[in-house]
Amino acid sequence: MEEEQVQPVRPVVQEVQCRSVLGASGICDYAVNCYTGCVHGCAYCYARFMGRFHHVDQAWGDFVDVKVNAPEVLAKQIARAGLFPSGSVFLSSVCDAYQPLEEKYALTRKCLLLLVQAGYSVHVQTKSRLVCRDFDLLAAPNATLCLTITTLDAGLAARIEPGASPPADRLETLRRARAAGIRVKAFVGPLLPGLSDSQEQLSELFAALAPLGLEEVYIDRLNLRWGVWPAMKNLLGEADPQSAAATRAMLFDDHRSRAYNRWLRAAVRKAAAAAGLSASINVIL
Repeated sequence: MEEEQVQPVRPVVQEVQCRSVLGASGICDYAVNCYTGCVHGCAYCYARFMGRFHHVDQAWGDFVDVKVNAPEVLAKQIARAGLFPSGSVFLSSVCDAYQPLEEKYALTRKCLLLLVQAGYSVHVQTKSRLVCRDFDLLAAPNATLCLTITTLDAGLAARIEPGASPPADRLETLRRARAAGIRVKAFVGPLLPGLSDSQEQLSELFAALAPLGLEEVYIDRLNLRWGVWPAMKNLLGEADPQSAAATRAMLFDDHRSRAYNRWLRAAVRKAAAAAGLSASINVIL
């Protein structure tokens, strides 16, 4: 595997105490986040909205609060009979559970063990090869691993996901996970207009995913949550100001946005069919 990419700005890391870590979620029944903030610093990250409430004077990717007592709090919450009945749990909804700090703190591992042993259906989503460390836990029948792969272009990934593992490492992680008997899925997204959404790019990406034995492949487009467009505008403007203007028009104009959705669905289905993935594709657009 390639070496982990280095985050260019040293994050401000604070150890904090939490009173709750298992909470209701719109993705699964519950979500667990052992960290607030994420040093992957993805330009498109919807979790940027956390910057409205935490570290308002710092950019997304430049801070992480480490909930050092998360496993102890989770154990107490699980033990409260009836308050948190068994269901599905997402790790993690507003950070990457396996961002580099997890190697030191192992909070995700400890919480994953508790959830698996308690019988929750655990869904882990990450962009990090560090998850390989926990294959012993993820091999449980009530666990599923999903890797986010936005693009196969390592150069583009370094620009839009500067702290995450390179795309080739994520593909290799999926291969290793499948070989270890883990249930594996992939999340392709968000697809970025003019950067990662061409028919050629989609075809190459699905061809790479096809032999991995994935249970499901989720596809989504760029969504304009709080703080996302300013970050994307800066990213696009660095390379091509005209591209930034065209992308803004497509995202903010209802007619163009609907037309783009139709085109993208067709492009995804064409690429999936060519790769033999049609049965496993789940288009969220």
